[in-house]
Amino acid sequence: MKSQFVADLKPGDAVLSFFLVRFQRLEPFRDPGKGQYLALILADRTGEMPARVWEQGPEVAAQIARGSVVKVKGRVEAYRGRERLIVARIRPAGEGEYDPADFVRTSRRDVEAMLDSVGEAIVAVQEGPLQSLLYSFFGDEEFRAALRQAPATLRLHHAYPGGLLEHVVDMLALARPLLSLKPEIQADLLMAGILLHDVGRVAEFRLSGLDMVPTDEGRLLGHVVLGDRMVSERMAQFAAFPLPLALRLRHMILSHHGRAEWGAVQPPRTLEAAALHHLNELDSQVSRFAALAGEEREPGRAWTDYHRGLRRSLYLGREGRRAEEDMT
Repeated sequence: MKSQFVADLKPGDAVLSFFLVRFQRLEPFRDPGKGQYLALILADRTGEMPARVWEQGPEVAAQIARGSVVKVKGRVEAYRGRERLIVARIRPAGEGEYDPADFVRTSRRDVEAMLDSVGEAIVAVQEGPLQSLLYSFFGDEEFRAALRQAPATLRLHHAYPGGLLEHVVDMLALARPLLSLKPEIQADLLMAGILLHDVGRVAEFRLSGLDMVPTDEGRLLGHVVLGDRMVSERMAQFAAFPLPLALRLRHMILSHHGRAEWGAVQPPRTLEAAALHHLNELDSQVSRFAALAGEEREPGRAWTDYHRGLRRSLYLGREGRRAEEDMT
């Protein structure tokens, strides 16, 4: 059974353990005459780590598959300020050699309690057509089952089964003080937008083995377009769904990423769409920062590594005497 986890590995550690293959690709050596090596990302429920197979890369690549569990023998080294695993031996794991729970990170919060929070938010919606639309999604057992498993993203934030539901529930909580400060925002419309803005995620990803991967629809269309289509199809089932209300809600879904370069079809052009975008950005970015800080926090370390996606390092803080010295 698994005895070593990614979060605990340090440079110099000898490794003999099981990992999930999250990514694999053959890469050429700088000297083309040496052929190809195998680049991997190996993962478990505590995180992921890049790995390299320097010898017999093509032969090893033919034996293992993305989404499968492998047994690895190797050593951790530091490279450009980060750890990576140099693989000496690797093979597919046999049935019964590992516990699947070691490789699937899930939300730490109670899924059924989060679904109850969603139900309470729907009950509070007073606009009849919006409430009926919401019940058509969240009262659908097939949709609820997909929602229980869906991540909000694959890598950036809430990247685990149940992450999408957690993201939605947190946005609902963030919206309440905003609505008390800005009563001119249509509360029913904002709450409906929060609940439905990422419904396309349930069609964007699928479970492959123990790993979540994009679907063909997800790659070609993206969750924003998929979500608009799903909501439009449900609206069409209601003969009298008001067109102005439909347009405003669809606009919120299509614009919730804020900018075209971030995946928005349109920039927010209504008060509720602007509120939705900034609530989405607030929750996603704070959750992302918190996850990165938690993954890299260790005694005596004040800064994280540089993260290309954020284009910055994060300050973790200093403790004790060193912190006092820094302030003088």
